[in-house]
Amino acid sequence: MFTGIVAAVGRITTIEPFDDNGGVRLQIDSGGLPMGDVAIGDSIAINGACMTVTQKTDQGFSVDVSRESLNCTAGLDAVGEVNLEKALTLAERLGGHLVSGHVDGLGTVTHFAAIAESWRLDVLAPIELAKYFAYKGSVVVNGVSLTVNSVHDSQQGCTLSINLIPHTIAVTTLKHLKVGSRVNLEVDLIARYVERMLSVEILSKKA
Repeated sequence: MFTGIVAAVGRITTIEPFDDNGGVRLQIDSGGLPMGDVAIGDSIAINGACMTVTQKTDQGFSVDVSRESLNCTAGLDAVGEVNLEKALTLAERLGGHLVSGHVDGLGTVTHFAAIAESWRLDVLAPIELAKYFAYKGSVVVNGVSLTVNSVHDSQQGCTLSINLIPHTIAVTTLKHLKVGSRVNLEVDLIARYVERMLSVEILSKKA
């Protein structure tokens, strides 16, 4: 589990194929992320996608990413900066919200511009995820826990409007977004369970 509070901005430095199915091995410079308590087999969220540490180096760590994961995520197939967060421990504050590190879908940035001291970010999410988003609810964008300011449904999908404070811009890779950028989205964990409970209740009533 994670919180969606980015601990450091790292960088994918090399990408190498590691199997015949299109999987890749990423070498990641961990930047300011403390690695002293990280062991082989531990989980680290990279741009919101939970990955397993397969090797540690003096500069960072390596992960193996399957072709399926590459097909379902953005930002793990090219050299560049990435948001990093180590798995949550029970001794830490939950500063964001409960995050599983499982990307539910890809969104597309439709608007990104400064407004006074903050920034407005609009993301078009797949229509099948629309039921999980709500005004003042939570969403994870590239591993960052954010609050939804408004939701607009259309035939093209569900547009989320989000306000980014200067601190978020300064300490994450969201500063690099532009119109057309693809982003990893994870819906709120509680919303997922509520949807499941309601669907089972409806089925039981029909039976």
